[in-house]
Amino acid sequence: MLSEEKNRQLTQVGPGTPMGALLRRYWLPIAAEGELDDKPVKAVRLLGEDLVLYRDLGGKLGLTDRHCPHRRADLSYGFVEQCGLRCNYHGWLFDEQGACLEQPYEDVVLGNVRGRVTITAYPVRALGGLIWAYLGPDPAPELPEYEAFNWPNGFRQVILSHIPCNWAQCQENSIDPVHFEWMHANWSVRLKGANGPYGPRHLRIGFDEFEHGFLYKRIREDTDEKHDLWAVGRAMIWPIGIFLGDHFEWRVPVHDENTLSIAWSFQRMPLESEPFVQARIPYWYGPIVDEAGTWISSHVMNQDFIAWVGQGRIADRTRERLGRSDLGVGMMRRQLFADMETVARGGDPKGIIRDPAAAKDVRLPLVHADRYRTGMARRDLLAHPVLGRHLKGYPYQFGQPPELLEEIWRAAGVTRAQLGLEQAKAPVEQTG
Repeated sequence: MLSEEKNRQLTQVGPGTPMGALLRRYWLPIAAEGELDDKPVKAVRLLGEDLVLYRDLGGKLGLTDRHCPHRRADLSYGFVEQCGLRCNYHGWLFDEQGACLEQPYEDVVLGNVRGRVTITAYPVRALGGLIWAYLGPDPAPELPEYEAFNWPNGFRQVILSHIPCNWAQCQENSIDPVHFEWMHANWSVRLKGANGPYGPRHLRIGFDEFEHGFLYKRIREDTDEKHDLWAVGRAMIWPIGIFLGDHFEWRVPVHDENTLSIAWSFQRMPLESEPFVQARIPYWYGPIVDEAGTWISSHVMNQDFIAWVGQGRIADRTRERLGRSDLGVGMMRRQLFADMETVARGGDPKGIIRDPAAAKDVRLPLVHADRYRTGMARRDLLAHPVLGRHLKGYPYQFGQPPELLEEIWRAAGVTRAQLGLEQAKAPVEQTG
């Protein structure tokens, strides 16, 4: 358990808090790049700050204070110009660095006095179909370009969901291997109305630290030390992500009581579709409750959401009783507290990259690497016990738009008949 003071330190992310100072040292994903294709201005709340994200007509990205410094109008209703974002109230125009470019009436009656006015602005970059922001002090670290972002011949998609709880209880899930046995394997059996058989039991778990985070490893009744789940392990990406081979997940702190879940997914296309070059990376927002307000529990990430939110808006860690399955959670917390102290002393926390060369093509530990780096014939892909099911629908989160699924089928050159979609639904995929 943690003391009340330590729990506040772990969970408070706003300006001036120790955790807020730590998380501001990292580039954080904040949106899908495609969102600005549909609407060039988007209101964003990040680390307790109200901001506005935009892409101007010249193609530059900007992230500024949401409120115009003139009369505090909401800039998310502003409109983009060739350079910058213009307030819809009185026309004041700001560029991506926060400089005021125009004050239309004042420019007429007073001349150029706009140099006295600036607006808070943060660096933003597009990478991997996502938009990333850095809210910390200069100099900004390098933005890691993960190898997976550049894998060829794959269909990518971005999935977003708003989760009404604190980021830390979401991320603790990323270093908790035993929950897969119960929340995903066994609970899925019970959700289908059966009492068994249950999934294989965990016999051994282990944790290792590496440059970009921590690894969790497992041996179940159906595996041994030679299996990738132990020999390689799954990567928890410091400080808010996890990498599971075919997808990343990030738990982005909106403020103390809300989190933005962002998933980036890769689906290898068959050899017959190569070379496959994706013109755009689509995105969609995944619902977390149904029309009746009941939490959706049919998919892996939706099941995780239920566990996170069930702990309360901010988990009360003064009342918890950790066990041996929580060794990774303890490692995560110790590193976060150590990193907060490092930042307070002016140092770099874990996982920061300063060398531009080291930020290129960042390779992460990868279970079942052949599934993503090596293609297979369409016939073999359809017959694959895991990847074949993935063609029938997004396995990790509920709500994939039908038109997006059909786009994947066209890219892969498969039909509903080949997938047997008139038959029973595919089972929920178990990962981790």
